[in-house]
Amino acid sequence: MRELELPDVQDVMLEYRKIKLLYRSALKEIGTKLEILNDEFKLVHQYNPIEHIESRLKTDESITRKLIRKGKEITVENIQKYIDDIAGVRVICSFTPDIYRIVDMISSQDDIEVLKTKDYMLNPKVNGYRSYHLIVRVPIFLSDRVVPTKVEIQIRTVAMDFWASLEHKIYYKYEGNTPEYIKKELKECADLVTFLDSKMLAINEEVRSIREENRE
Repeated sequence: MRELELPDVQDVMLEYRKIKLLYRSALKEIGTKLEILNDEFKLVHQYNPIEHIESRLKTDESITRKLIRKGKEITVENIQKYIDDIAGVRVICSFTPDIYRIVDMISSQDDIEVLKTKDYMLNPKVNGYRSYHLIVRVPIFLSDRVVPTKVEIQIRTVAMDFWASLEHKIYYKYEGNTPEYIKKELKECADLVTFLDSKMLAINEEVRSIREENRE
């Protein structure tokens, strides 16, 4: 790969900022869809699977580092082609079955194209990380054209999000040199989170069953 001088990189990122509108718009599009689906689910089933929704745009520095790691030249075209998570949405839900409900709701939308999925629920990462990831593409309607734009959606429970957030902070402090005993303890915590999720789900199902019996 041709080494770029810093001014070249700055010029590329300046040009990239002009298309940030697409990614900001894609975040709004996905966020609105999820809120509507959550409201509809609550209306029909008297239950809302989504606790809250978070969104973010990847920083210019993070985008540059990721392209370098991939061995790609820093160009606007490569940014759009090789980085799937410039726009990111995190959906936090109550219970593990909600994750798959939300995946199904997203996948059934006619104007959302699912490009990739990674089920870390069925296949957790070595460190114990669990979640469900989708890379989707949504149409962004500009005044003169329609631009399909990618968004990464991560779906996890409140407990999974708690673990993932703190695990990330701990790893960041060690700057990639986390001691093995810390990794082991974090993995044990991840297993406890999985147990907690299953326990809370069982309690919720029991409460729901009692309510249904009382209605009868």
